[in-house]
Amino acid sequence: MPKKDYLAEKLKVYFGFDSFKGNQKEIIENVLDGNDTFVLMPTGGGKSLCYQLPSLMMEGTAIVISPLIALMKNQVDAMRNFSEEDGIAHFINSSLNKTAIDQVKEDILSGRTKLLYVAPESLTKEENVDFLRQIKISFYAVDEAHCISEWGHDFRPEYRRIRPIINEIGKRPLIALTATATPKVQHDIQKNLGMVDATVFKSSFNRSNLYYEVRPKGVNVDRDIIKYIKANEGKSGIVYCLSRKKVEEFSDILKANGIKALAYHAGMDSQQRSANQDAFLMEEVDVIVATIAFGMGIDKPDVRYVIHYDMPKSLEGYYQETGRSGRDGGEGHCLAFYAYKDLQKLEKFMQGKPVAEQEIGKQLLLETAAYAESALCRRIVLLHYFGEGYQEENCGSCDNCLNPKKQVEAKELLGTVLEAVTTLKEKFKTEYIVHFLLGNETSEIQSYKHNELELFGAGQDEDEKTWNAVIRQALIAGYLTKDIENYGLLKMAEAGKAFMKKPVSFKIIKDNEFEEEVEEVPVRGGGSCAVDPVLYSIMKDLRKKLSKRLEVPPFVIFQDPSLEAMATTYPITLDELQNIPGVGAGKAKRYGKEFVELIKRHVEENEIERPEDLRVRTVANKSKLKVSIIQRIDRKVALDEIALTNGLEFSELLDELEAIVYSGTRINIDYFVNDVMDEDHIEDVYEYFKDSETDDLEEAIEELGGDYTEEEIRLVRIKFLSEMAN
Repeated sequence: MPKKDYLAEKLKVYFGFDSFKGNQKEIIENVLDGNDTFVLMPTGGGKSLCYQLPSLMMEGTAIVISPLIALMKNQVDAMRNFSEEDGIAHFINSSLNKTAIDQVKEDILSGRTKLLYVAPESLTKEENVDFLRQIKISFYAVDEAHCISEWGHDFRPEYRRIRPIINEIGKRPLIALTATATPKVQHDIQKNLGMVDATVFKSSFNRSNLYYEVRPKGVNVDRDIIKYIKANEGKSGIVYCLSRKKVEEFSDILKANGIKALAYHAGMDSQQRSANQDAFLMEEVDVIVATIAFGMGIDKPDVRYVIHYDMPKSLEGYYQETGRSGRDGGEGHCLAFYAYKDLQKLEKFMQGKPVAEQEIGKQLLLETAAYAESALCRRIVLLHYFGEGYQEENCGSCDNCLNPKKQVEAKELLGTVLEAVTTLKEKFKTEYIVHFLLGNETSEIQSYKHNELELFGAGQDEDEKTWNAVIRQALIAGYLTKDIENYGLLKMAEAGKAFMKKPVSFKIIKDNEFEEEVEEVPVRGGGSCAVDPVLYSIMKDLRKKLSKRLEVPPFVIFQDPSLEAMATTYPITLDELQNIPGVGAGKAKRYGKEFVELIKRHVEENEIERPEDLRVRTVANKSKLKVSIIQRIDRKVALDEIALTNGLEFSELLDELEAIVYSGTRINIDYFVNDVMDEDHIEDVYEYFKDSETDDLEEAIEELGGDYTEEEIRLVRIKFLSEMAN
């Protein structure tokens, strides 16, 4: 019987499928022939089958190295469903006790087990290495192989040790699989696993059924997401946030607004996590709010939307997370909310890491920003990042293609960029080239004396946005290349050299405008313009009047983003006012009466239809953490000690304290402030805020000179707000 019929028959017998997807068949044949195999296949392409089927057909046990306990459990359960024999698949990881591990070993030694999943940490344990040396291994599979590379979006140092351990246990064919890898990451994986000669199978990264959209992240992001989820009632979706804290907060907000949602992150205990994951798989809840830990290998085919509350740290992360929608080929909406500020925050978190790691992290963030801001077809940008071309002019399935912007001729601008790259001997990154063209005398430019070159400042007629767009689109068009090995230095491509000899038309699309956000401390979210500018300005007048009458600065009453939110959602009762970010019960009682009366009058006089149905109900801000902080302050526990016992950085504790006082709760931190600061200093900062029109921190730091640290200014600001406003 020819091999292909034999394989199709086995596929039907073991898994009940009638045919292979994509290049699964060729991959499986390659594994059965005992060759090293490298598989690059987007999420939903059927990666797991590429090692599951051969493991059932070959003699011995296949060892699958996988990073996540939840993923292993999911896959082992799936394999057991296909077989009558429970022992056919097992996993060994830290969640098993000794009795369970003994049972696993017994099944393997008796030859019942065809697939054994191990975490890389378990693989390196001496007793496991000794045990695995005794058994017949059919082959090794390394799943989520991008974890090997520092340039991958989920780097794990223990993955680097896989090859030496395999050599110790005994060499057998190797199959490495990943759903996302740029050419750089692919090379890294092959080099590290010692499989440079492996047969490489690369499927297209284009998921034609997914719709990509990026929206500016404004003060109403919560409302936008709730509105979207309610419009897609009954459909399954995932909302990704970057921090565990945000995951908890936002899943509570969704629940408060009548949406069936649960949280999922690595800080939850494993039982709760598994229960929440199962509830999502069993469709008891519609939405999972998660950190990136959720979804790897979770085989739920009908996730209809993936929302990014925060942009991820890399485009690979973004691609993999969006890839969890529409795995059955049906609709998949990928909606991301972008604010450049979020990426700046992520860059701050990298400080303190080794310089090389910071450089890599920064490059990955720049790629994410470029994707979000670009007005080009999102597919072109994504696929180019993964080393794949996309030939269509308009994909018809992303926000940029559905609302195309006008192309503008940029032949001369491209010429200027290529000339700059050549003049600077191809030794600099995009950022440097843009500063050079704009004539910015940065310390780096001065140190190279590049400010003395004739071309310096040749691009002053255009803005930074335009030059960034020219460079990005020149990379996609193949005039320039980026040397990833060297942190993204720009190099001339052959097409670029040809262009310099004989320029041709080069049209670009200018980037999307993402408005800078309103200062957001400590109101949730940033700010887009108020929907009702008339109401906004009347409320500002009222605030000014009140501030004169009560002899407090205007910001003490309500901050600008709070007024903006009021001018958008029109709260007309004190209860509704409490739902406004940065208001809270205390403030609503103290200052709210005149504001809600004014809003009510405005709504009636102008016959405004209030977005009643979309009034976002917030969760009472007295979360467990806030309550425990307030109680400890009442007991006069030192603030640095409170931070320590709650696992917070001191600045994070100050964030919490600001949120507490801004929403109208009074706290007395005199015992701590008097202890760490000089009396005169406290008075100086206090007086500054008393006379100031704004509570803006940057302005305070600038105004108060180098005499006070940021922390001191924030501490006194908290004291001031608590005493004056609450």
